[in-house]
Amino acid sequence: MAAADTTFRGDPSTRSGPAPAWVVVVKWAAIALVVAFGTLVSWRLVEDGKALFVVIIAFVVMAVVAVYSTRRAVPLKYLLPGMLLLVAFQVWPIAYTAATAFTNYGDGHLLSKEDATASIIANSVQEVPGSPRYRLSIAVPQGQDPAKGDLTFLLTDPSGKYFEGTPKGLEDLPTDGVEATTTGKITKAPGFTILDAKQVNKRGKELGEFAVPKDNGGIKAVGLSEAFEGRATVTYDKAADKLTDTSTGKTYVPKGAAWVPADGQGEAYPQGWKQNVGWDNFKTLVTNSTLRDGFVKIFVWNVAFALLSVISTFMLGMLLALLFNDDRLRGKGFYRSILILPYAIPGFVTALLWMSMFNQDYGLINNITGLDIDWLGNPWAAKAAILITNLWLGFPYMFLVCTGALQSIPGDVREAARIDGAGPVRTVRSITMPLLLVAVGPLLIASFAFNFNNFTLIFLMTKGGPFTDGDVSIGSTDLLITYAFRIAFSGVNPDYGLASAISIFIFIIVGLMSYVGFRRTKSLEEVN
Repeated sequence: MAAADTTFRGDPSTRSGPAPAWVVVVKWAAIALVVAFGTLVSWRLVEDGKALFVVIIAFVVMAVVAVYSTRRAVPLKYLLPGMLLLVAFQVWPIAYTAATAFTNYGDGHLLSKEDATASIIANSVQEVPGSPRYRLSIAVPQGQDPAKGDLTFLLTDPSGKYFEGTPKGLEDLPTDGVEATTTGKITKAPGFTILDAKQVNKRGKELGEFAVPKDNGGIKAVGLSEAFEGRATVTYDKAADKLTDTSTGKTYVPKGAAWVPADGQGEAYPQGWKQNVGWDNFKTLVTNSTLRDGFVKIFVWNVAFALLSVISTFMLGMLLALLFNDDRLRGKGFYRSILILPYAIPGFVTALLWMSMFNQDYGLINNITGLDIDWLGNPWAAKAAILITNLWLGFPYMFLVCTGALQSIPGDVREAARIDGAGPVRTVRSITMPLLLVAVGPLLIASFAFNFNNFTLIFLMTKGGPFTDGDVSIGSTDLLITYAFRIAFSGVNPDYGLASAISIFIFIIVGLMSYVGFRRTKSLEEVN
């Protein structure tokens, strides 16, 4: 008996025989693959000078090797993947957003100071008589969108040598797999998608400001097929930390994360740099009257939208669940299947369908009712249209949840209430509802959090509009999330730092509301 007990409590590796050979091979092959992939990623990060990420990758690889190379640490074999995914998809986005909120990151402030300075110098390049010309193909890295990807010059010099030019400089382009015309223009290169004339023309403004740094000058495009090497008219004095435009004699100094004229006359260079601005983005939300008033207006509607959506969808879903929970009703399975159809259809399809039905001129709603309401053009009508659409989208979920919760309530409880003289309404109010809320209370809080950030519905139906008084920054149906999106990705100067600050506010608001809600629902546990 003692020997049996010792075997049971011993090392896990003693409980079974050796693993099959193919399992061992697969395990070590997987570990080797992780190590190889980590090494490759680290090498790329080292080239980009991102030492912190190299340390993180090294830590992850060592953790994988330490956990999976032994038969011990069995719980960690299951916990490690979940922990890594949690950090990658939850912790890291939150941390990165919070860090961005304290910077001026946005259009015109995307680069480091060194890169912005190099870009200004490269863009000032003018052709030097007698300098060589290159055959040019304009490309983006393979897999990137030709309309938005990182521009790259694929160059062929007069001797026939191939180069790859980016804002970081000029590098040799391996000849393997490269195809070119008889004139030397590259038509195919591994790892790149070459843009056609139409795609190049759409990015003409970017190309006009694009240059490849080289020595004291750079390489700029001339048309679609040629590039010249020239000298820069702007020089940088590192000791004095200033730029000088030799063609005009004007001097520029750093101010507000941009190079501005030292005499205060004229415009600053458009290439700024990213820097820490402390609490400035949060102060802007509080002190800027336009943003503050708009924020308060949007917040009130945001809370009302989330609350009304949860209440309306829950009430309709619960009433239908109560109806179809009656044993006297026949064909319940068929009716239930019909009712969950709106939940089975993708939300973006339903939103677009309802948007067309709410159209004032040819929409189904006005045609059937004989009304002439501008559903999507009037602020209050647009709010009503969104709530109606969200009711259609949300009640099947509540119906399913309430149906499951009702079926878990013992029948003898309702029978006891009936014997005690309670009518149907009293039974629902005093017996069914409290027991139902025990099950669905946390789900109602989760539904509130989802609707508080229901970007898809608002964006597809109204894009936050209608807008009043010509102000396109704040819409009548904007949620905080669509407001942050518009600041970050719309307008003349997108401001990711300010949008991140708004996102922090949203996170705090939803977190506090959810905390209060869960504290309230905890009291429902006493019902059981």
